[in-house]
Amino acid sequence: MPSDIRVRPALLADLPVLRILIDASVRRLQADDYTPAQREGALATVFGVDTQLITDGTYLVVEEYCPTDSQWPPTIVACGGWSKRKTLYGADQWTDRHNDLLDPQQDAAKIRAFFIHPDWARRGIGTVLLEACENAAKSAGFRRFEMGATLTGAKLFRARGYVPVKNLAVPLLNGESLPIIHMEKQA
Repeated sequence: MPSDIRVRPALLADLPVLRILIDASVRRLQADDYTPAQREGALATVFGVDTQLITDGTYLVVEEYCPTDSQWPPTIVACGGWSKRKTLYGADQWTDRHNDLLDPQQDAAKIRAFFIHPDWARRGIGTVLLEACENAAKSAGFRRFEMGATLTGAKLFRARGYVPVKNLAVPLLNGESLPIIHMEKQA
């Protein structure tokens, strides 16, 4: 991990910054994989912060900081998490939520809501965040992971050992559909 970043649990106080980060990530990084209508529809329907993950302590942020200057406030450059609940994807506004707890011996932990600020893309931040989530889920007893990956995110997840299970189409409020990929990995 680069020396100028650190991973910590997200706080409810981070919500305003996370909303801005997610918006920038979706609009810029997903432009090659989704149309403007799909990106805007996804931001209104499914993308965003799931505050249940923050409450559960399973949503993480990556911060840039200056180790030699305590006056320089850290900047959140990425967010993502894992879940011990049945919901595969979706933020607070997503209507198809299933908050029942998973059984770590039977079920896969859900890798959720990964967003990298566009200025920090392709620097290994996603890998650092994914490893932190997988390690935390393993510590909670999970032996498998699964996710609903965006077409953009699937590239990272394939490189980290996730395999596609099936293609999904998420219906969006604006009448569009968002293609995502259900992916899995053994711990």
